[in-house]
Amino acid sequence: MPSIANVPSPDGLASKTVIREKKEDGTPLYPDYMPFYDPLEKVDDIGAFEHKDAGLRADAALPNLLKNASKVYDLSPHVGTEIEGVQLSGLTPEGLDELALLAAKRGALVFRNQDFKDIGFEAQKKIASHFGPLHIHGWAPHPAAGSAEHMIIYDHKEDLRVRRSWKGRSPIQWHTDQSPEAQTPGTSFIAMLESPATAGGDTLVSSSVQAFKALSPRFRKRLEGLTAIHSNNDGVSQELKNGSGAVMRRQELTAEHPVVRVHPVTGEKALYINPVYTKRIVGYDQEESDYLLGFLFDHIAKRADFQCRVRYEAGTVLVWDQRVTNHSQTLDYPAGDRRHGFRLTPLAEKPIPSLVEEDDGECEKDFGRASLGLC
Repeated sequence: MPSIANVPSPDGLASKTVIREKKEDGTPLYPDYMPFYDPLEKVDDIGAFEHKDAGLRADAALPNLLKNASKVYDLSPHVGTEIEGVQLSGLTPEGLDELALLAAKRGALVFRNQDFKDIGFEAQKKIASHFGPLHIHGWAPHPAAGSAEHMIIYDHKEDLRVRRSWKGRSPIQWHTDQSPEAQTPGTSFIAMLESPATAGGDTLVSSSVQAFKALSPRFRKRLEGLTAIHSNNDGVSQELKNGSGAVMRRQELTAEHPVVRVHPVTGEKALYINPVYTKRIVGYDQEESDYLLGFLFDHIAKRADFQCRVRYEAGTVLVWDQRVTNHSQTLDYPAGDRRHGFRLTPLAEKPIPSLVEEDDGECEKDFGRASLGLC
């Protein structure tokens, strides 16, 4: 449990500051989840598969998910909901279906004080695989004790590999994980094992549904029907800088996806581009593509009115739907402090393209725009 720092301070603030859980000897709280890098490791692609979203089976009243909930509150109007009193490890298949539905609607769900981190690799994977086959990252580490599907999140003075990869660049990089896959991630999990001592290491989450809705109706119609190329070539190049220690389990990935996709459960349209993986708009000259993507990337980054911030401590689990969100790390805590967690990433359907709607009265139906005289 977090403790109170006993540090003398002229104003008494430090003596009251809550310190997140740490071992006195400085060793990690969860040594079985320490990162393991094997330059010789190779994995096969999952290949095409039929995906039936768990949310399609869900009861919209969420009786199984919320049975033991003591408090539910939204982190922001458009994205993020925190639920207290629910243990993810105790959810029935029906409860997991409802988890997928709520994640699709709210983008991101936060659960604290979870025993999920303590139930072991296989039990964790069983829960996450309810939502689709689990992705294996092309180069990120997995636990030394096993399980290639567990992507380890790790930053510490004894392993600065992640921090070095952002040398000379801002670590605030909005993205959706693994968008160059042919079938992209859906309902995903981050479980935090250990956080920086006092603050930092949060995840920023942005609603891609609201990012699309915030554009003018005419502009939205220009985006529908477009496709874009997604590639992880920059990540591959960065990993290869590790020389003989570089891990390259799979070949570089490239995929073409709709700029606007439709969620298979909610039917909501979401802007599906991101600054990390989206390289160009198909059919546009490079200058035209750069101009359009530059505006959209700026739109995602600057619009804090459809973002939320998830603060972690050991035992926090973030469940989010990557089809309707972008997210970013923060890396704002002191260099050398330990941030340690893992991600489990179920793959979902091949992105469903949005169809262009011809509705000249659409703007007038949007009260927010009409009331501001924007139609």
